[in-house]
Parts: sequence; C-alpha cells; structure tokens
Amino acid sequence: MALDVEALVAIDAHVHVESDGRGHFSLDSELMAASEKYFKATDNRTPTVDEIAEYYRSRRMAAVVFTVDSHRATGHPALSNEAILADAARHADVLVPFVSVDPGDGADAVARLKDLAAAGARGLKLHPSLQGFAPNDALHYPLYEVAQTTQLPVVFHTGQTGIGAGLPGGRGIKLRYSDPMLIDDVAADFPHLTIVLAHPSVPWQDAAISIATHKANVYIDLSGWSPKYFPPQLVRATNGLLRHKMLFGSDYPVLTPDRWLADFEALEIKPEVRPLVLKRNVIQAFALAEEQ
Repeated sequence: MALDVEALVAIDAHVHVESDGRGHFSLDSELMAASEKYFKATDNRTPTVDEIAEYYRSRRMAAVVFTVDSHRATGHPALSNEAILADAARHADVLVPFVSVDPGDGADAVARLKDLAAAGARGLKLHPSLQGFAPNDALHYPLYEVAQTTQLPVVFHTGQTGIGAGLPGGRGIKLRYSDPMLIDDVAADFPHLTIVLAHPSVPWQDAAISIATHKANVYIDLSGWSPKYFPPQLVRATNGLLRHKMLFGSDYPVLTPDRWLADFEALEIKPEVRPLVLKRNVIQAFALAEEQ
C-alpha cells in the first residue's frame, strides 16, 4: 500500500532508526547514554523500523526514517541501509526511507549511494559533526552530484547535537562542522539539489534563516527542539517569509511527535500556516505528492 498523503494528519520529516532488532544499535553505548541523558528521553530509545511504523500508523501520520553512518569517526558499525529499505518497504503506507553513507569513505560512499538510490532510497541523511566532515569540502562534491542527479534530497544535521553532550571533549565531536553557512556553499554549487537544514540551528539560527530565505532549494526542519523553546526569529520566519520552507520534524525517538505537536499547538502560529508546516511543505520538499 502506497503513501496516501491526503489521509494523513501530518508527516514527520525527521525520525531515527536506532536498532535493527537483532542487538545492533546506531550508536555505541556511551554515545547512546549521553544522548538519552541530554534529551531526557523516556520512551523506547531504540525503536526498530517495525515499531516506528506501528507507532506512526496508530497516529495517522507518516515518517521519514533514516540512520546515520558514522563508522569512520566513531568506530561503530552502522545499521544496514539495505535492511532499513527492505523493512520500510513493508510499511510503505507510513514510512519514507532515507539512507546514510559516510562521506569519509570517498569514492566508495559515492558508489554506495548510487546503489542505494537504485534500491529505492528516497533521500540522504548526513551529520557533519558526528561524521567528522566539512560539508563544503570539495572532496564530498561527487556525493552531492549523485544526490542531485538521482533527485535525492539531503538532510544535513545543523547546530548543537545531543550526541556526545556532557562527555569529555564531547567525545571529539566538533560542532563547527554543523554550521549551516558551510552548507550554503553546497546549496549554491548544487542549485537543483534539495537541501534540508535539520533542527533549529542553535547557535546559528539567523544564518539558517538567511540561507533558506536566499536559496530556493533549501528548507528547514524543526526537529530536535520542543516548539516552546524555538527562538523568536524562528517563529517569525515560520509565520512569514519561510512559511513554505518549514517542515514538521520531531527527532523521534529522543523527542516524541506527541510532545512536539502539543507544544506546537500552543505556539503563536497563524492558522493558515499550520497545515503547511505539518504536512504540505514536507510533501513539497520530498516530492511525496506522487505517492497518491
């Protein structure tokens, strides 16, 4: 059964697959514990694809799902993209599967992305800080070229991360790689590549707003923060110039869509803007209208 976007109440643009259900997790135990403490996560911290599908189906929502392959920087083997694609295919009514490759793999990452695109990937997820790379390094441009050619949107983590938070040296994770201004270079050099700046980009929120305003191919997803903590300029941009560029995203499982939506309901968002954020903008950014 394909995704019926009109039957959905919302589409969550940012959901993590944290477990393959066979004892393998997306992060090592130290990073997982630090993330759980930072986010005060109380629900299932490591849901499988099947669990995510049931969770969202029961809420009449769909979810864009992915893992992050950071094996080079962390030394921790990634979850299988192929398994996520296969599992998500069983839940095509509620799941849109993205994939992740480690840019540090160079030509191998490029080849893998080509194969994953052919296998049904709908987008690419990258986390510059966790993966330890500068997004605007020309070494990674062949990866973006494949994404642009195969029409795969790229979701870049931006701003602060809870992964490594509170650990000595943040476990070596460097926040500067997630400055959205580095991604502005990519957006300029790949004008037909859809780019999503994930999360309120603290401490670079103004930069993210400027980039999304300036570049037609750049969106912002609002995941990872409860809406009650959104900075004022982000709320103004959502109500104004960027009303067609803001995407609902929760960052489940560290932040549940239930909590995000409840707090968003209390935010001073114009009535005509709410359906854009909750569903219509996600459909546009990820070309989901074809699912109908």
